[in-house]
Amino acid sequence: MLPMLKDSFYVITGGPGMGKTTLLKELEHLGYTCIEESGRKIIIDEQLRGRKALPWKDPALFARAMFNCAVNDFKAHTAGQGPVYFDRGIPDVIGYLQLCRLPVPDDMLRAAKALRYNQKVFITPPWAEIYRNDAERKQSFDEAVATYEVMKVVYADLGYVLIELPKFPVLERANFITGQIG
Repeated sequence: MLPMLKDSFYVITGGPGMGKTTLLKELEHLGYTCIEESGRKIIIDEQLRGRKALPWKDPALFARAMFNCAVNDFKAHTAGQGPVYFDRGIPDVIGYLQLCRLPVPDDMLRAAKALRYNQKVFITPPWAEIYRNDAERKQSFDEAVATYEVMKVVYADLGYVLIELPKFPVLERANFITGQIG
């Protein structure tokens, strides 16, 4: 895989239920291109089709599906000019596998090193007051915190600079991000 740096690609990562999707919807409302999280789409599709690439059935297969989607999303937007915001990035799949205590396939690690987002990665901190479960999000708050901790390590190990988002209302969070990227 040929290395590719997209300085205009920004990742928003963190534990589940910490406001990433709501924030991305706000950024989209403000006119930015936003790429939704693949995990939720995969879960919905797999449940509808009665298949097993689900985190509670086959975590490795689920990770592979998320990885394929993340790589396709990255490549599909490389021609764009303005900022593109991603609800999770390729390194999130590595973090997921680590949380599941599963091996990280070499091709996933190579892709995470080759397909590079902007060095600044925004991370949502644990925020119990807004955390909610739903049909696709079955993790406990403690699991969400563990995800946050793993994502901090994975992104830092890959050379990204993490910027923790303040626990502000969504529009203020969006303005914080746009202010950080200039």
